[in-house]
Amino acid sequence: MTVVLTKRADIDLDAFRRVAWQDEDVAFSQEALDRMAEARRSFLALIETDPEVVVYGTTSGGGERARFRLTREEMEEQGRRPHTGSSSWGEALPERVVRGFVLARLANWVEGHGAVRPELAAAVASLLDGGPLPEVPLRGNGGSGEILALGHLAKAMVERADGTELKEPMELINGSPCAAALVADAALAAERRLALAHQVFALSAEAILAPVEAYDPALEELWDDEHEVAALRELRRNLRGGAAERRAYQAPVSYRILPRVLGQAHRAVAAAKQAAATSLRSVSDNPLYIPPDDENPLGRAFSTGGYHNGMAYPALDNLAAASADLCQLAERQTERLLSSIEKGTYEVMGGFYMVMVGWAEDARTAAQRTLIPLGGIGQNDTAAPTFFAWRKEAEAGYCLEAALAGLAALAVDELGRSGRGAPPLLTHFHEGVQELFPVTEERWARGEDAARLHAAFTERVFNPQAETV
Repeated sequence: MTVVLTKRADIDLDAFRRVAWQDEDVAFSQEALDRMAEARRSFLALIETDPEVVVYGTTSGGGERARFRLTREEMEEQGRRPHTGSSSWGEALPERVVRGFVLARLANWVEGHGAVRPELAAAVASLLDGGPLPEVPLRGNGGSGEILALGHLAKAMVERADGTELKEPMELINGSPCAAALVADAALAAERRLALAHQVFALSAEAILAPVEAYDPALEELWDDEHEVAALRELRRNLRGGAAERRAYQAPVSYRILPRVLGQAHRAVAAAKQAAATSLRSVSDNPLYIPPDDENPLGRAFSTGGYHNGMAYPALDNLAAASADLCQLAERQTERLLSSIEKGTYEVMGGFYMVMVGWAEDARTAAQRTLIPLGGIGQNDTAAPTFFAWRKEAEAGYCLEAALAGLAALAVDELGRSGRGAPPLLTHFHEGVQELFPVTEERWARGEDAARLHAAFTERVFNPQAETV
């Protein structure tokens, strides 16, 4: 399948999923190519007609040389000298994220705001044809924009386009496509992780025979929050048909507050999806070109701060915090389950509590607030924070997958030892967990089984076709 782009709105979260996660390719419609060609012509006419116009990195130098006006010969030379390569190094981002960078890069161009040749835009889109992409480091991205990360892709872009011309070098490395892709990637993963969390926490509630009154429909109107209502309904749905005989007294707090904490996770996911949807279609260019209108027959070009995405990193922080909170509930529920079961079971599974404390603390460490970084030189006196936020969110999410694996294993173990099954909607999930983590009397040696379950949970989050659990 091919994702066809005609306008910015075509670069949405579904397109991102198809291109970045499912490896579909991208092409521009003829309408988009024609529009880009016309914008390119009007932009060139603008700088030819107005000798006073200042277009950063085009009629002026770049970086600290922005104050210098260029001759036409210097402008042409600068256009043929793209910025390729980068100073950053280290662990590489997943390729799905890099594919997302390339897709989001196209939002600046599809409606002509980059004033690039349609040939260059099509060449860059062709990088998504299924071949390998350059590696982009996860760490060290402390620039004011995303030049360090995009520099790793620029060489491949230039080679596909067979060189660059006037203005185009800046188009390869400026803007905030990375921030858009990072928050989109996290939003998709968090949504799938949340669905997994609902199943695991419901299984845990069934294992401890938590009264379902804490999830009663009457709470929906009383709480009056769409995200908490969604959590209440999902918990009830998963527990429907479970054991009829349950505790005659209230469950521990970690079970009763599930709808509130899961509701906050729903809220964080919704906010991240909205930030991703807006960011993916956003024109974040610098310099920015606005195609002609009645008042500006040749269009306008000016510098902006669009390369700083102010909504992506707070959304990522909120996802990380939601994961850390859920890790804490998983750790607390592990302790409560272990305290309520037979001594023999504790001797077999008791080590899990210590492990869960470790995962919960790792998640708590990762879920620290991201702020605009200190540092930077000259014009680039402030760094962009989204890469830092994504790394922390990814770590907190990974910790949650581990914590959910531990809690699921213990819940399934308790159900198996007590001779009880799972509610109907959780039967397939219960069986999948049990296959990877079978009930056994072997003492203190469940780490390898838990690691397999953790890997299966991670696979389920990032691979929509995964059906093991």
